Amino acid sequence: MKAPIHKNIESQVRTVTVQELRESHFDPNWHFHPHYQLFTVLEGTGKRLIGDSIHTFEPGDTVFLGPDIPHLWRSDSDYFNSESELFTHGIVLYFQEDFLGKDFLDRQEMLPLRQLFIESKRGIAYKGPLRDHIRAELQGMLHEEGFQSILRLMTLLDRLAHQEGGTPISSYGYVNTYKVSETERMQKVHSYVLQHFSQDIRLGDVASLAGMSEAAFCRYFKARSNKTFIDFVNEIRIGHACKLLLEDQWTIAQIAYDSGFDSLSNFNRNFKRYIGHTPREYKGNY
Repeated sequence: MKAPIHKNIESQVRTVTVQELRESHFDPNWHFHPHYQLFTVLEGTGKRLIGDSIHTFEPGDTVFLGPDIPHLWRSDSDYFNSESELFTHGIVLYFQEDFLGKDFLDRQEMLPLRQLFIESKRGIAYKGPLRDHIRAELQGMLHEEGFQSILRLMTLLDRLAHQEGGTPISSYGYVNTYKVSETERMQKVHSYVLQHFSQDIRLGDVASLAGMSEAAFCRYFKARSNKTFIDFVNEIRIGHACKLLLEDQWTIAQIAYDSGFDSLSNFNRNFKRYIGHTPREYKGNY
């Protein structure tokens, strides 16, 4: 997987680009681009990495991302099985800040929209009625052309700027510190962890994969991800455990070992640390 982390989505004919995605799995490459992005998942499950946030996703996952936020919707491993009949389905919309002209947002009337764009630089996840409205509008915009698509987008953005229902994704003050030249290194690390989190992951193996010593890799990862490598691995594992707990098919001990923890006590301790509840409490609450 050597696709560049800096993704080019330029269109020579459309100011607003809307794409329907139907594939066996979502794009597995961690990337960023200079566009604003609205994305909704219609079909598919997996893990979502946005900035310094890690979260599981399922149908209904809907987000608004500002420019240059690294992101990835990594489908579950079953989607990469050549014999699988699973598929993913989503709708994504791209636009740039100056899609209506360079001075448009400077007008006083655009203050709420400017604030929305500022907040989107951390990423915004939507739930409830507002999420349902975004999904319906994205589906409708697949069939719009010309000025109607721009008008519909402006109406939607105005609603997002004035109506509550969004939650920040990345931590406060998050800034993308990655460079295009670092693409292959971080892509290897992310892919390795997402494929092997249920197994024993040795720091030395991952550092070697990145071409660094263990100490240098730990400093490098913390500086760019705003978290330690151990926290990154544990968040992936806990997210997987949350999904299995809600499916209610396995015992908590089985889920602990399937998620990569070497003991039930270690799993319970880490689950409480990251989620704020024990696995049993989490299962009961939902």
